[in-house]
Amino acid sequence: MTLQNAVGSDDFTIEGSVRARYETYDNTFRSSGAESADLLTFRTIIEAEYDAGPVRVGGQLQDARAYWADNGTPLSTAEVNAFELVAGYVTVELGDALSTGSSSELTAGRFLLNLGSKRLAASPGFRNTANGFTGARFDWSNKDRGQDLTLFYTLPQQRLPFDRPSLLDNSVEWDREGDELQFWGGIFSSAISRSGTTLEAYVYGVDENDRSGKATKNRHLVTPGVRLFSKAATGKVDFELEGAWQSGTIRTSSAASAPSVDVSAYTVAAEVGYTFDSALKPRLSIVGDIASGDDPGSTSFNGFDTLFGIRRGEWGPSSSLYGPLSRNNIRDLGVGLEVKPSKRFDAFVSARFVWLEEITDSFAKTGIKDASGQSGDYAGAQVEARVRYWVVPKRIQLDIGGAILAKGEFLRNAPNVINTDDTCYIYADINFNF
Repeated sequence: MTLQNAVGSDDFTIEGSVRARYETYDNTFRSSGAESADLLTFRTIIEAEYDAGPVRVGGQLQDARAYWADNGTPLSTAEVNAFELVAGYVTVELGDALSTGSSSELTAGRFLLNLGSKRLAASPGFRNTANGFTGARFDWSNKDRGQDLTLFYTLPQQRLPFDRPSLLDNSVEWDREGDELQFWGGIFSSAISRSGTTLEAYVYGVDENDRSGKATKNRHLVTPGVRLFSKAATGKVDFELEGAWQSGTIRTSSAASAPSVDVSAYTVAAEVGYTFDSALKPRLSIVGDIASGDDPGSTSFNGFDTLFGIRRGEWGPSSSLYGPLSRNNIRDLGVGLEVKPSKRFDAFVSARFVWLEEITDSFAKTGIKDASGQSGDYAGAQVEARVRYWVVPKRIQLDIGGAILAKGEFLRNAPNVINTDDTCYIYADINFNF
C-alpha cells in the first residue's frame, strides 16, 4: 500500500520516502576536527500536488536529522534541517499562449531548482538536506524544436538553525529567506543536430549582503556559461563540454571593513564516454576538470564559486563527514566504469587524480593551504565505488559505497595538515519509497 493508493486520486498525487544512512570515515582530510567519526542520519520526504486544470498547487516536506555526533564530528546544515517545508508553490499553466506548438508555465512560492548539468544550481540527492528557493520561475518548452527556457528570480532558503548545539539536538526552526541573498538568471537549451547533441547557454547571478547576526563576503557575482553535450546510448560515443566565467565583486573577508575586489574566475568540465553493447551495459568514460583558485599576485579574486551546485556526480560522496573535492582550485583527470545489467542493479567505480590549480590557495573543500607554495601541487587520487540494488522494485533500495583519498605530497606536507594517512570513507543507505 502506498500513499497514492491510500489517499491519492487522478487529480491529487502524493508520495513519500525515508532514507536511513550510516557513514564513517578514518584519517581526516581536513585541517581541524575529529580524525575519525561516524554518523547516523535519517531523511523523510513527503511530496504532494493537486492538479486543478490550468493551476497546480504542490509542496514538499523534508525532515533531515543526524545522530551519534561526538565532539569534533563534522556536522552542519548539510545533514540537519528538521521538519522543513522546502517547497510550497502554485503553478499556472499558460499552454501555447506565447507561441504555437509550445507550452509554458509560471511558478511562484517555494520550490527546488535543478538546472542544466546541476554543477551550479540543483538540489542534492546524496546530501541529507535540500537547496530550497523562494521566488518565481518561468518555464517554456517547444518539443518539436527541442528547445527549453527557464527564467527565475529567487531568495535562497537559508537553513536554520546553524549553531552546533541546535544541530546536535535536531532543533526545528523555520528556514528564512531575505533580499540580502538573491539568486537569479536563466538557461536556454536547444537540440542542434539529429544525432542528439544539445547546446545550453546560461547566466546566473548571486547578490549577497550582510544581515543581522551573519557576516558575509558580500558576493555580487555574474556567471555566464555554455554546455555542449550528447546523451549516452548503447554502441555510441557520448560527450560533454561545459565552461563558465565568473565576474563581479567580493570582499576579501567577511569583516565589515574588508575591501571589495573584482572577481575573475573560471571553470571547464569535459567528459567522453562509450557504452558497450553487452549484457552488463558497461559505460567507460574519461573526465577532466579545471576550476580556478585565488592567485595572490593578482589584483582580482580568482577562486571559482560553485553557487548552489551539487558535487556527488563528479567529486564523490559529499556530506558533512566526507567531500574533499569540489569545483574550486582544482585540476583533475579521471576514468570511470558504470554497469547496469538490469533495472534492479547498477554499480560504478571511478578514479580521479587531482592537483591544485593555484598552489598558494586552499585546496577544494579541505581547508588545507600552504601560502608559501612549497608543498607542491599534487593533492592525490580519489577512488570511489557504489553498488545499488532494488530489494523490492520501486519500493526498497540498498545503496552501499565509499571512497579512498590517497593523499599526495600537498595533503601530506602542507603546514596545517593534521593527519597524513589516506582517508577512507564508507556509507550504507536503505531507502523506502511509499
